Amino acid sequence: MITVGMNYKIVPGKDEEFTKVFTKVIGIMEGMDGHTETHLYRDVFAEHDYLIVSEWTDEGAFEGFIHSDQFKNVANWGKENVLRDRPTHEVYGGQQAVAAVAAMRSESDDSDNASAAGEGKCPFGHG
Repeated sequence: MITVGMNYKIVPGKDEEFTKVFTKVIGIMEGMDGHTETHLYRDVFAEHDYLIVSEWTDEGAFEGFIHSDQFKNVANWGKENVLRDRPTHEVYGGQQAVAAVAAMRSESDDSDNASAAGEGKCPFGHG
């Protein structure tokens, strides 16, 4: 299993539009082979910054998603409509993934929003 953290910085005033479209993206992800679960977190220290955490059975399943037409379409929409910076992604695996998800869940239990921690580079060239 791998966990992917996707960090997004949204144009002020576009947060509601971003979350509405993201809700539709979750439906697409749920239909993808190898997708386990996805959660959206808002950074409590940076009002328009978000972290999407997705779990996949393996890296190949995630690669299938990011190479899909659905992902390409929503990525292009995001660039044109709501993103103020290029997204950054980080892939976690094994025990690191379990710890990262557990920490996120713990933080979200303590408040309505979890802090988006750390920024990484996507190994697939997305950030």
